[in-house]
Amino acid sequence: MSFGFFGIQFGWGLQMGNMSSIYEYLGAKESDLPLLWLAAPLTGLLIQPIIGAMSDRTWHPVLGRRRPYFLVGALLASLALLAMPHSSALWMAAGLLWILDASVNVSMEPFRAFVGDLLPARQRTVGFAMQSVFIGAGAVIASKLPGWLRDYAGVSAETGVGQPIPQTVHVAFTVGAVVFFLAVLWTVFTTREHPPEPDEPKHELSGFAEIIDALKKMPVRMKQLAVVQFFTWMGLFCMWIFFSVAVARNIMGATDTASKLYKDGIDLANNCFAVYNLVAFVAAMALLWVGQIFPAKWIHFFSLLAGGLGLASIGFVRDPLVLQWACFGGIGIAWASILSMPYAMLSGALPSNRMGVYMGIFNFFIVIPQILVAIVLSRLMEHFAGVNRLTAVVIGGVCMLLAAGFTLFVKDDSKKSPVEPL
Repeated sequence: MSFGFFGIQFGWGLQMGNMSSIYEYLGAKESDLPLLWLAAPLTGLLIQPIIGAMSDRTWHPVLGRRRPYFLVGALLASLALLAMPHSSALWMAAGLLWILDASVNVSMEPFRAFVGDLLPARQRTVGFAMQSVFIGAGAVIASKLPGWLRDYAGVSAETGVGQPIPQTVHVAFTVGAVVFFLAVLWTVFTTREHPPEPDEPKHELSGFAEIIDALKKMPVRMKQLAVVQFFTWMGLFCMWIFFSVAVARNIMGATDTASKLYKDGIDLANNCFAVYNLVAFVAAMALLWVGQIFPAKWIHFFSLLAGGLGLASIGFVRDPLVLQWACFGGIGIAWASILSMPYAMLSGALPSNRMGVYMGIFNFFIVIPQILVAIVLSRLMEHFAGVNRLTAVVIGGVCMLLAAGFTLFVKDDSKKSPVEPL
């Protein structure tokens, strides 16, 4: 049931590692980047709760409750991935990112509820950790793919007249489109969902009324986790937007996107992303065991602490190996936990018949901080010369350390009963 996340994260990984440089290849300025990245949080804010509420009410005799959304989202996202590297202007790339992120959100949101639907409470910590395993695997390959295509397949990494985006990116996004669709198809065709029980509570509200009602009745644990998520995703968004170009511009010192120094910086950044996803993959497998022994709250606290320290230290680390394995190793540990432990803590506090809408609402506290980061940092960069790409990455590390602190205030009783291994 988690294999589809391999494809989803393959698409996300290509986006995270390449979109800022694609924008700069097409002429974007430093202060433009946060606003150009608004597609991801805004589409998540609008789409995930709506899709969650719709999937709670859906039942298809063949595809079930969540799988219709997996399939439609995967098809649209794959088409957007195919088109993205053919962008010839900044507005075209930005528009395709909106389509891509909207489609990914259609596929991704029901996957969280899917695990909650099909697994008993005793298995959910391990179940969400299994999602992290597939997410890590997809992201590692996606991060390394452009470099592999250049080094081992002879694909050109150069840009040229009429082709502002390197050929390696063209081929990588095409591969990503195929992988995304096939991985989600695997989950669709190899899983079965439980039909609604005759005594399952009926939904008395619909559409936005149900979302508003769910917000009013939000469980206490969800409110506590919302603060943790808010600062966590502020940190992650700072990293995703700015790290690649911060390496090229502020660490390597490149001044021209066409220079070899700039491309070397983007390659180093992609290697760092690959390392953190590789570490996340290994850490997620460890969580399959650790999650059966230790409370999710404490796993998450120490993981965010490692990630925050790793991200904040990028401000002064210059050695490539230390940058990749120490800084991004800590971020990888945090990423494995971010993708699983909050959902493990949350799912036990949610009513089963509203799992989808609450998972969608939980996404508010992922996307709202990203919107704030995009708006505030773009203005700061425009008006204060001392606030640059690298400064934004360090601010992200501080935010993640704050998230670790707020984790200590979460009441987590998910370990009152023993965890049953998968």
